Amino acid sequence: MKTTVKKEDSKNDSVMGKLLEEKQYFNFPKTGDLIKGTVISADKSEVHLDIGGVITGIIRGRECFNESDQYKNLQPGDEVEATVLELENENGEMELSFRYAGRQKAWQTIKENEKEGKIAEACIVDANKGGLMVMVDNTPGFLPVSQLSPEHYPRVPGGDKNRILEVLKGYVGRKFEVKVIDAKQEEDKLIVSEKAAWEETQKDVINKYKIGDLITGKVTAITDFGVFVEFDKLEGLIHISEIAWQRIDDPNEFVKVGQEVQAQIIGIENSKIFLSMKKLQKDPWDGLEKKYKPGQKVKGMIVKTNPFGLFVKIDDEIQGLAHISQLSEKPVANISEIGKVGQEMEFYIVSMEPKEHRLGLSLTKPKAKEKAEVKGEKKETVEVAETKEEIPAEKAE
Repeated sequence: MKTTVKKEDSKNDSVMGKLLEEKQYFNFPKTGDLIKGTVISADKSEVHLDIGGVITGIIRGRECFNESDQYKNLQPGDEVEATVLELENENGEMELSFRYAGRQKAWQTIKENEKEGKIAEACIVDANKGGLMVMVDNTPGFLPVSQLSPEHYPRVPGGDKNRILEVLKGYVGRKFEVKVIDAKQEEDKLIVSEKAAWEETQKDVINKYKIGDLITGKVTAITDFGVFVEFDKLEGLIHISEIAWQRIDDPNEFVKVGQEVQAQIIGIENSKIFLSMKKLQKDPWDGLEKKYKPGQKVKGMIVKTNPFGLFVKIDDEIQGLAHISQLSEKPVANISEIGKVGQEMEFYIVSMEPKEHRLGLSLTKPKAKEKAEVKGEKKETVEVAETKEEIPAEKAE
C-alpha cells in the first residue's frame, strides 16, 4: 500500500529527501512496486526515467531487457512501467527494472484471464511425458496431457510413454489456445488447459446435439477401450461394448482409422460425447428362443479362454460361456487341456438369458431336472440323465 509523505515530515538529507521537500505531496513507492515514468533518455545499456517530476529512475544492465518487445526502441517522452528495485542508489537515483516489470504485468494479465475465464495463447517450448512446457505472456507454464483438446490428445495403443513423448514433442513451436486453470505467482506456478478453451469455443456446437441423435463421422483413433469418432469438429467415444452386440476383444477387427461410420449419441457430459454403433443394429439376441433351446446340441468355436471357462462362438453374432464346472465330470486343472482358441467342439446349451445376452454352454450332457409325483406322496425333484418319464422319489433312489 502506498503512503503519502508531506514535506514537513521529511528529515532526509539525501537527494530524494531534498527533492521531496520541493513537492507538497508524493505517493512514495516501496521496493517491488510497479510504477510509471517518462523516458528521459534511452540506449542499449541504460534508460533514465522521470518519476513524477520528483526523482530520476535508472534501468541498467540486465534489468533493461524483457522477453517482450514493449521496451524496445524507447524514445524520450514515452511512458513506461518499471519495478522498484531500490529506492535510492549511490547517485540518488531510483533503481528500476523492466525485467521484473514485464513479469509483474504478465502475472496481472494471467490472473485477470483466470478470473474472467478468458482464452489466451500459449507457445509450446518443450515436452515431457506428463505434458507440455509453455509460455503464456512470456511467463512459463505447464499444459498437462490430460488438459489437451481431443485434436491433440496422444491416443497411443497400449499407452506407450515413449511414443506419447514423441507425439508431444511434435507440438514444440506451435501455439495452442488455452485457459488458465491455476495461477500462483508466489510459487511461479501456472497451469493451463487447452481442453477448457476448446470446450468454450465448442459450447454452441455441442448444444446443437441431444441424446438419440444420429451422426456420421470419421474414425480418428482406435484404443483398447474403444473408438474415437470426429464429427462437426467434435469428437465422440464409442466404447468397446457399444461397437457391436457380440463380445469384442480388439476394436481393430471392426473399424479402421479414417473409416466413416454412423452412430447414435447415447450420452453427453459437458464436452464428453458417448456414441453407440450397435444401437443402429438389430439385437441378434432378440428371438433367440426361436433358434436355440436348452438341452440343444450345437457346434461352437472357442474364441477365448480364461481361468474360469471358455468363450464360444456358436454363430456369427452369438457367443456363450462354457464355465469350468461344465467342461468335465472331473475337476479341471488346466483349461488348455480341454480346448484351445480356434478349436471347434460340440456343446450343450444349459441356460439362456437373451435380455442379459447370456448363454450357458456345457461339454457334458446336462441332467434334466424333473418333478416326480406319486399319489399320496410328496413331490420331490430328481435328476434324470437319459429319460423324461416321471419316477417316484423312492424309486429314483
